[in-house]
Amino acid sequence: MQYDLIIKNGLVILESGETYTDIAIKNGKIAAIGPNLVQADEIIDANGLIVSPGMVDIHVHISEPGGVRHEWEGYITGTKACAKGGVTTFVEMPLNQLPATTSGETLRTKYAAGEGKLYVDVASYGGLVPYNLTNNGIAEQVEEGVAAFKCFMATCGDPNLDGDFANVNDYALWEGMRQIAKTGKVLAIHAENAAITDILGQQAKARGESKLSQYVATRPAFTEIEAIRRAIFFAKQTGCPIHICHVACPEGVEEVIKARQEGINVTCETCIHYLYFTTDQLDAIGPIAKCSPPIRDQQAQEGLWKYLFAGHIITAVSDHSPCTYDLKDKANAFDAWGGISGVQNNVDIMFDEAVQKRGMSLKQFADIIAKNPAERYNLPTKGSIQVGKDADIIFIKPHSSYVLKEQDLEYRNKFSPYVGRQIGAQVVQTLLRGKTIYQINAGINSTPRGEFIRR
Repeated sequence: MQYDLIIKNGLVILESGETYTDIAIKNGKIAAIGPNLVQADEIIDANGLIVSPGMVDIHVHISEPGGVRHEWEGYITGTKACAKGGVTTFVEMPLNQLPATTSGETLRTKYAAGEGKLYVDVASYGGLVPYNLTNNGIAEQVEEGVAAFKCFMATCGDPNLDGDFANVNDYALWEGMRQIAKTGKVLAIHAENAAITDILGQQAKARGESKLSQYVATRPAFTEIEAIRRAIFFAKQTGCPIHICHVACPEGVEEVIKARQEGINVTCETCIHYLYFTTDQLDAIGPIAKCSPPIRDQQAQEGLWKYLFAGHIITAVSDHSPCTYDLKDKANAFDAWGGISGVQNNVDIMFDEAVQKRGMSLKQFADIIAKNPAERYNLPTKGSIQVGKDADIIFIKPHSSYVLKEQDLEYRNKFSPYVGRQIGAQVVQTLLRGKTIYQINAGINSTPRGEFIRR
């Protein structure tokens, strides 16, 4: 066979482990894996590089269509950042776009907004909100191809903005789970106790507190743990598969472990920023590192690493949630937007921190960034280097240190808490379905080759 492309001489991460082998690609798919493959239109020499499946980030926010948020993050800038960072597929959250994705019509509006703008592949979350439980909103979104659903137990959205997202109360969570259970889809949950965290935040601000570390104290770990426990209990009653988003404390993971031992269909993720930063660094960094749940202390971080290595956390995501600089540039951290811009540095930071600094195997690294999330959200052509799968492949140069600068960022708003940090590995090339979409010397390919994935 005449192949379109053969990759040679790289250390390839397969499902069975890493090995030196060749990969042949034909019509966007992996056609063969083995030694001494020949006859291709193009050869990539991956000598000295790690050849990994592209990352599947299941937690990314894009604000298009944007309405009043049109300057936050669009499909072009967001997906270019993914291409540069080695994220070849992401699952887009149903907020912060306007209108939020909560019905068949709003999902079609989102698809139209991204037409011709995607540099990587994008699957979609459907939204679970109190206002779409009685108008067939859940079923409509399934018909339009969502990969999973998302809800907030924490306070979210702006009630003054028509069509914005809204958090669920206990009834909406339970009833939403009943409806989603019938679809077989997973419900991803932002689990924090809104009643307690909202009031603690109001009290702290009334006392004149303004530091980011003081904001962290208003969202103590127990408010996360309690919400996770409640979500799991409702899942047990309804049979709904659930996934706990951005777990920031090891005790939250322990709730998931116990539930899984009881046979409940629940998984969880953490975020790169929880594995990288700690509370005592936050006041020096400022509100660009504000998020919820908040970045916790060193002990919590060590616990998350422990459970990640043990396989109890299935993936580490970006929770890329950008905004404009003015919403971060606040003297009082309580007034700042809560969200971290990070999708461009998922892979290089994770490789450096997990593989190079802590000795994680390459197989587990690839499972965490690609295989596990693709399997959890039923993305069968994604997640691993395997014959028949999409040729979504990234090339990582290990022990290749660089300092991230603002001008390196592809985001519409070029700020991130990772700017100024020394990162010990680099993504040097990204393939999407066998086509190069980023190369470190040539930059991002000008042709957007990404597609919406409709499940």
